[in-house]
Amino acid sequence: MATAEEIYKALEGVNDPELGGNIVDLGMVTSVDVDERGVATIGIALTVAECPMRSQIENDTVRRIKNLPGITDVVVETTAMTRAQRAELMSRARRWARENAQPTNVSPNTRVVAVASGKGGVGKSSVSVNLALSLRSRGFSVGILDADIWGFSIPRMLGARGPLTADDETRLIQPVFAHDVAVVSTGLIIESEETALMWRGLMLSKAVEQFLTQVEWGDLDYLVVDLPPGTGDVLMALARLLPQAEMLVVTTPQKAAQKVAVRVADMARRSHMPVIGVVENMSGFECAHGQRYDLFGTGGGAELAETINAPLLGQIPLDSAVVRGGDEGQPVVTDAEPGPAARAFHALADRLVEIMPPAADETCTGRIAKLIAQLDEDVAAASG
Repeated sequence: MATAEEIYKALEGVNDPELGGNIVDLGMVTSVDVDERGVATIGIALTVAECPMRSQIENDTVRRIKNLPGITDVVVETTAMTRAQRAELMSRARRWARENAQPTNVSPNTRVVAVASGKGGVGKSSVSVNLALSLRSRGFSVGILDADIWGFSIPRMLGARGPLTADDETRLIQPVFAHDVAVVSTGLIIESEETALMWRGLMLSKAVEQFLTQVEWGDLDYLVVDLPPGTGDVLMALARLLPQAEMLVVTTPQKAAQKVAVRVADMARRSHMPVIGVVENMSGFECAHGQRYDLFGTGGGAELAETINAPLLGQIPLDSAVVRGGDEGQPVVTDAEPGPAARAFHALADRLVEIMPPAADETCTGRIAKLIAQLDEDVAAASG
């Protein structure tokens, strides 16, 4: 008769297709029992009751166990995880992804902020450059990767000039520096910014891979990644290559933008990428007389944050200085006298540093405190 140990060993061959690990290492197997008739009963906790991978996991489990010595039948009993169990599962999945990730030239201690949006035109790139420069103004070492391969705009917004070159000895690509921030973009390798890049999905993924594995990024505190809008190959490649990446979702007050952005957050979490928060851009306009006008409506950012269970980290008002700064290569946070948008970007950077402190600043005591706080939240959520 097969032992419980042998059954657990066989179950290591059953993978969750979405999470990318086996159900034993992910902690999804809750119980194993074999009665005197040889009937093996396997308890498996799924992320949600209506998990789309349920049938595949059940079938793979039966197939792995039914041919073990003395096993006459296999019964799979599935349950839905609690919120605390799902939090622990995602933590395990991220650890597994980090341990099995392809080596890159980005230090594992670098905080990676992936700036994403559900649709174009919400000011995602403006948020990326101003956030990067605001972090740099606080003394941090910062890089920015323009992963919007087709729609690159970071070089112009930062006033960065190419081309990218490789070191003669290491053969590694050297970033271009603008405003004391390391910059890499496809816009720095083509002859003109008007040139269209006619690359398909695999080429996009390979470009991101090259920028992460063949660029000499150095010891960065923060790497801001400006993603293309929507979901697709680039986001999946980034999640695979940089498991430490965390997503910042940019939206506008408009409900249509908020609804689309939900899908980006969902894809991030399916790729084990935590969503650290939401930024509402173009959040109203205040005229010289102090009157506020909500040109794009209200509430989109707060509603998105509530929907995806992430904090609303900032609301950036409409400010013509943002457009001017982006066109001139002088982002608004570099202004000697910060206006409304610049002040909001600086406040966003402060919130980000609070949530994602540089790895070197995270003491053991601080980490323990954060773990205890997270555990308290999970326990409270589970009991509720």
